[in-house]
Amino acid sequence: MTAPAEKIESAAPVPHGMPWLRLAFRPFYLGAALLAALIVPLWVAIFLGAVHWQPTPPTVLWHAHEMLFGFAIAVIVGFLMTAGKSWTGLATPRGPTLGLLFLLWLSARVASLVASYPVFAALDLALLPIVGLIFLRLLIRSRNWRNVPLALILLLLTLVNLTFHLSANGVINLDPMRSLYAGLGFVVIIECVMAGRVLPFFTTSALPNIKIVTLPWLDRTALAATVLGLALWVTGWHSGLASATLALAFALHLIRQWRWHPLATLGRPILWILHAAHLWLALGLGLLALAQVGWVTTSIGVHALGVGATGGLILGMMTRTARGHTGRPLTADAPEMAIYALIMLAALLRVLLPWLVPSLYVGGLVASAAAWSAAFLIFFWQYTPWLVSARPDGKDG
Repeated sequence: MTAPAEKIESAAPVPHGMPWLRLAFRPFYLGAALLAALIVPLWVAIFLGAVHWQPTPPTVLWHAHEMLFGFAIAVIVGFLMTAGKSWTGLATPRGPTLGLLFLLWLSARVASLVASYPVFAALDLALLPIVGLIFLRLLIRSRNWRNVPLALILLLLTLVNLTFHLSANGVINLDPMRSLYAGLGFVVIIECVMAGRVLPFFTTSALPNIKIVTLPWLDRTALAATVLGLALWVTGWHSGLASATLALAFALHLIRQWRWHPLATLGRPILWILHAAHLWLALGLGLLALAQVGWVTTSIGVHALGVGATGGLILGMMTRTARGHTGRPLTADAPEMAIYALIMLAALLRVLLPWLVPSLYVGGLVASAAAWSAAFLIFFWQYTPWLVSARPDGKDG
């Protein structure tokens, strides 16, 4: 299984249409992997002056925006539009409709490099509200109220993205980086919710001798502390209160993860990568707490959440769900183990090396980008043949 079943699916339809457009994870996972593999080395090359290219937004803002609203959003859309079919028992976009959604996403990514700002902004702002409304309609039709907040977050991310484009163009007097911090905050909230659902489930499914008793109050308190702490950080309203709240979120996430028996998963790479990434999530919140009182830079906490937590969770979930939905065993072969090792190495080099040895910042940045890019290139190489072809068992999806 790839996720807890919330509704029994109807009888599987007869496969039809191009395989790579049968479920959203297929094109969006491949697009996200290729984007991640290419734009991080490009950003480093621009940052270090090796490549003289000016993307449509200012360079630093382009890098941060594309990692969130290009890369992470593609994976979230692919995952939710795929999981939505299992959660609701209703059909999600496929065929030409899915192809148009993917083309819209791809067009925005190209426009971020070569188009005028109005063209880039218009293309970039179009995808999220369309997907959010499609997803919300599915949930309402099936009365799947539990997942409605996820659809609302997609719509809120649309407003965050709009705020970014308006501030980046000076239309409103707001630091555009604040909008990007808010975008990262919403992505982290999605990760908190999904990790709380799938990590205990995946752990007990793979290790039947492990018993996990979830504590709803702990999950709710950890999520509440995370939401409040991130909101205080994004708004900059009270650094002391933000630090204390983020520190509380850090502690609560560690406590709930320890209850999920992470050490028991060390022999299951496809499982431990998710636990390792969740640990980075907790550490990222803790580092942001330290940043509020000036002990570390904000960049350290942001990249712990962006590289270690988001990158790790995305690769862990992409490999697992892609295997499951293409009818392959939920195991990690040599390519997956290389992927997991590389993304964890990228996080260590990007977060810990600049913190502990600031003089090695440039070397660490280059090495981290290389490890990050290699991880996603391996995914693209390994999974492209699977994602563009029909399932070997003949089922749809």
